[in-house]
Amino acid sequence: MSIAENGMKKTLFDKVWDAHVVDSIKNGPEILYIDKHLIHEVTSPQAFQELEERGIPILRPEQIVATADHNTPTVDQHLPIKDELSRKQLKQLTVNCKKNGITLYELGHKYNGIVHVMAPELGFTQPGMTIVCGDSHTSTHGAFGTIAFGIGTSQVAQVFASQCLLLTKPKKLRITVNGKLKPGVLSKDVILYIISQIGTNAGTGYFCEYAGEVFETMSMEGRMTVCNMSIEMGARGGMIAPDQTTFNYVKGRKHAPKGDEFDRKVAYWKTLPTDPGAIFDKEYIFDAKDIDPMITYGTNPGMGIKVTGTIPKITDTSFEKSIEYMGFRTGESLLEKPINYVFIGSCTNSRIEDFRVAASYIKGKKKAQNVTAWLVPGSKQVESQIIEEGLHSIFEAAGFELRQPGCSACLAMNDDKIPQGEYCVSTSNRNFEGRQGQGARTILASPLLAAATAVEGKIVDITKQLN
Repeated sequence: MSIAENGMKKTLFDKVWDAHVVDSIKNGPEILYIDKHLIHEVTSPQAFQELEERGIPILRPEQIVATADHNTPTVDQHLPIKDELSRKQLKQLTVNCKKNGITLYELGHKYNGIVHVMAPELGFTQPGMTIVCGDSHTSTHGAFGTIAFGIGTSQVAQVFASQCLLLTKPKKLRITVNGKLKPGVLSKDVILYIISQIGTNAGTGYFCEYAGEVFETMSMEGRMTVCNMSIEMGARGGMIAPDQTTFNYVKGRKHAPKGDEFDRKVAYWKTLPTDPGAIFDKEYIFDAKDIDPMITYGTNPGMGIKVTGTIPKITDTSFEKSIEYMGFRTGESLLEKPINYVFIGSCTNSRIEDFRVAASYIKGKKKAQNVTAWLVPGSKQVESQIIEEGLHSIFEAAGFELRQPGCSACLAMNDDKIPQGEYCVSTSNRNFEGRQGQGARTILASPLLAAATAVEGKIVDITKQLN
């Protein structure tokens, strides 16, 4: 038994996990209580149906928050949805939530948005919680010091019925990045760099804590971007210790604690950070000075290079297949590569900070004629902020298309698809084959690099642009 396990020194993960254990099986899994259950239209219908068929009521509907996001249209949301499957799924979500007394932010609601954007901005996400959703990027909420992870449809049904899950406790991983980031290097670059260094399987079986000066000085939006992509290195989830940045973000939000209750919560939240000397099962340490603006060149998020780098030579069948799909070759630089599509959005990079970064670069410039550029806010609130801050005028003057909130071209479950064979520089989280449309080729990047690509019509060294 490690020191962390015997109660002397605990990690952030230990503290939150142990506080939620309802019961345990000797030398086996544990029953973990779930504070908040987030649902959307894609992974919940079967779970609702299973409970109904078995005559099992939903135990705590007040702990569930629902939104429509995955296959919602991002144009003309006031009109009937054309796609039959999407229309049926959204209608079924409304029926299920109404029948079971579940809070739903449906399409058109002022708080509607991508589940991992609207929940934090409404104050549902708070430090020390356990949060689950039938969506792999639930790890986003770990930015607040929560244990947050994606679950399958059968587990969605388990939480509906019991507000608990039977789980084996993951091992603990810590990734530390110290130093100061260079100009033009954003949180997206940090996580793409980490994954490129340790691979897409390094986190398998682990829950990851991000530590060090880089994360301590990062905004909440930046922390959410990092934790969002924890799943892309195989981790069950990612966490960052709550601090004053966290408390300032949560305070005053619609569903956040108020008054004395907030102060009491903060006093507890301050006890959550990892104890000095607590033991992790695995650790990685990086230096911020080694991180540059990043792009991917292959078909998994680990296939990343510095924007000024070249595609490495790796003798591996899957690697060669990936390079062939992307139409690249080893030793090739992607600088000056013509790009016809740019997408700024997804649960990774669709918050107001991301659009401020993009607007600061775009202001006074024009989009390249060969580029179709979609800007898709993560929520109705982000959309309102874009308009209130005048960012929409900057985007429109530059020829960018500001769409309505939704998951959009991240996974092409609606009409926002990248045509076959085309390249898209995207701020989303996955560059799998066909992820953005059948035959589409995805290059992951930060909002800043994506904005620069749209303006230049090709991939450029953003550091030279800034200088």
